[in-house]
Amino acid sequence: MAKVILKKKIDTQISALSDVKTYARKIWLAGLGAYAKVGSEGSEYFKDLVKTGQHVESKGKKVVNEQLDAANSQIDYVKSNVSSVKGRVEVQLDKVEKAFDARVASALNRIGIASKHDVETLSAKLDELTALLERVARKH
Repeated sequence: MAKVILKKKIDTQISALSDVKTYARKIWLAGLGAYAKVGSEGSEYFKDLVKTGQHVESKGKKVVNEQLDAANSQIDYVKSNVSSVKGRVEVQLDKVEKAFDARVASALNRIGIASKHDVETLSAKLDELTALLERVARKH
């Protein structure tokens, strides 16, 4: 009985070894077939891949350029709007500044504080009087 079990194990191992050899041979043959196909069809396949790659690259460049142009167009539009708004803001600030100056001058005048114009006028009159006094003093 031990001989029968041992013989079955040996037969199983021989069968498994035979299966492994068959499978290894198939792998070897598949590798040889692939090598032969690449050798005969490889250059055409490579050329086809290059052509496909060039086509994809060209499409990609076109899309990138279109998006870049669209982005630049939007930037130009925003710049022009900012310039327009900036000009209007400057005009409004000038108006606000003049209105503020007028209000401050009016308030100072109401409480009796002379304006810059008043001080300049008085200064000019003082210069005239000083010059007149110097002339009169030289004559005496």
